[in-house]
Amino acid sequence: MLARLSIRDIVLIERLDIEFSRGLAVLTGETGAGKSILLDAFALALGGRGDAGLVRHGAEQGQVTAMFDVPKGHPAAGILAENGLDDTGEMILRRVQLADGRTRAFINDQAISVQTLKAVGAALVEIHGQHDERALVDASTHRQLLDAFAGHEKDVAALEALWDIRRTANADLDEHRAGMERAAREADYLRHASQELKTLAPKEGEETELAGRRTTMMQGEKIATDLREAQEAIGGSHSPVAALSAAVRRLERRAANAPALIEPAVKAIDIAINALEEADQHLNAALAATDFDPAELERIEERLFALRAASRKYSTPVDLLAALAAQYAGDVALIDAGADQLKKLEATAAEADKRYAAAAAKLSAARTKAAEKLNKAVNAELAPLKLERAKFMTQVESNAAAPGPQGIDRVEFWVQTNPGTKPGPMMKVASGGELSRFLLALKVVLADRGSAPTLVFDEIDTGVGGAVADAIGSRLARLAGKVQVMAVTHAPQVAARASQHLLISKDALDKGKRVATRVNALAADHRREEIARMLAGAEITAEARAAAERLLRAAS
Repeated sequence: MLARLSIRDIVLIERLDIEFSRGLAVLTGETGAGKSILLDAFALALGGRGDAGLVRHGAEQGQVTAMFDVPKGHPAAGILAENGLDDTGEMILRRVQLADGRTRAFINDQAISVQTLKAVGAALVEIHGQHDERALVDASTHRQLLDAFAGHEKDVAALEALWDIRRTANADLDEHRAGMERAAREADYLRHASQELKTLAPKEGEETELAGRRTTMMQGEKIATDLREAQEAIGGSHSPVAALSAAVRRLERRAANAPALIEPAVKAIDIAINALEEADQHLNAALAATDFDPAELERIEERLFALRAASRKYSTPVDLLAALAAQYAGDVALIDAGADQLKKLEATAAEADKRYAAAAAKLSAARTKAAEKLNKAVNAELAPLKLERAKFMTQVESNAAAPGPQGIDRVEFWVQTNPGTKPGPMMKVASGGELSRFLLALKVVLADRGSAPTLVFDEIDTGVGGAVADAIGSRLARLAGKVQVMAVTHAPQVAARASQHLLISKDALDKGKRVATRVNALAADHRREEIARMLAGAEITAEARAAAERLLRAAS
């Protein structure tokens, strides 16, 4: 439900706030009063094309805000969630039009793209008019509308799930088949390479480990002599440890005679002896580390040479040879065992195709039946709208060779305006006035199924009067029982059926230097007067007032 439309600094409008009620709201007024400006501003708030010409002269920018009460689970709320926006129940769409042509878009005061605003606006409001391109004339929406009319939503959702299963199964099959074909083309090479790498058995990080070990061996050979000389000096035949130990024993025997003199020296010599013994241990460990088998160094060098040769041959870093070996082994296994797996994948894909095809065919048959019911219902609405010689038809073209997530059908609404004429797409065949009435008949039949919660009809009664205008008003009122309807009209028969009547007028300001558009909600007496004006023209007569009163009573 549209709760409020707020407009600031748009052409002929400085400030305007309009409260809309539930049901049918009509907007009437003299030609040129500003009805088209209001609709342009409304369309701007819904994501329509911006235009610097909409900004009021002298203003830097204009702004339009449309506020809606949106029920939980409505598609518009889903669009908000997809774009990371909060759903507070009230949805505020705001569009700022700058005088330089740029625009900015907001939902609930969060900046968003115009594309997102347009998507949300389309889910909330449909605008139907003689030249509108956003409503039912868009053939891409016709299948969805037919499904909504027939209640096929669950069947379509189930078919979309089968489509995803089918697509995944066929993608797996295609990938496996492509892998087999690639492996088969390179079978001899793959077998040779796989065996060679298997024999080599490279390991990740092996090159770094071997190179480090090789460096240690080569450096150890150079310093081994110095280590032996140091060990001989500390622990060999010329080691001072024996002499120092003998000296400690002699001093300890004299310690009782002069402890203060002897004990510090004994302690210091003990520390020296321990340090020399620890140094000897370290030298032994170092010599053990430098002691290597020359054959081991040769084996390391040969292994490094083999790894690096394979790296050059396969244009792969040594650390990635293990992964390459696994890949080649997998390709060979695919050649050897791929045929069995291929059969399994083919069976899975065939079953998925079969299930999807059966469900798509069933849904297609249901759509064909639903199309007949829709045709009958819409055609029953045409005669009162002065389209008694016209015919509405729903074209369902099925092509199993061109499947999609929603099935195998292409649905388009066609019309035949007169017997003997060639039927064709509704948008191309029907004239402006005919198109508006076809759309009204279709929308009345669809009611709140597949419909936005707010519908706007822009002068769909143009060129008709009397019984036809009354029929249009009757259908708009019926439609307003399920969704909110706003209609810009010049037909008193339509205006008489409104639950809210808004008068659009143009007032002179600043002693006639400028004008501004105003919108006023009419009470009962003023409403009768406006309908009388619509009947009589410039001079309102008593007969026109009486006729207006009769229209209002008949519509109540």
